[in-house]
Amino acid sequence: MVQVALFVRLKAKPGKEADVAQFLESGLALANQEATTPIWFALRLGPATFGIFDAFADEAGRKAHLAGPIAAALMAKASELLAEPPQIEQVDVLGAKIPH
Repeated sequence: MVQVALFVRLKAKPGKEADVAQFLESGLALANQEATTPIWFALRLGPATFGIFDAFADEAGRKAHLAGPIAAALMAKASELLAEPPQIEQVDVLGAKIPH
C-alpha cells in the first residue's frame, strides 16, 4: 500500500514545451529502475504546464526517489527547460486503487 507521494508541477519556458514533454517521457525508463517507486506518472496539465505524480510505500522510499537519478536529471535540466523552479509538494495518500 502506498502511503506518501510527490506532486511536482513544472512550467515550461516558451518554446520548450515539446522538450519538457520528451524529457518527462524519457523519465519512465529511470522510474522503472527504482524499486521503491511503484507508481510514477508524467502528466501534461496544460499547453506549457506539466506534472509528475509518484507514490511510495513509506517516507524512506520518497526520500530515496528525491535523492535518485530522476530528481538529479530534472534539476540539471531545470534552468534550460523551465520558466520557474519545480514546485514539489510532499503529500499523503489517503486512498488508492492499484491493480495487483
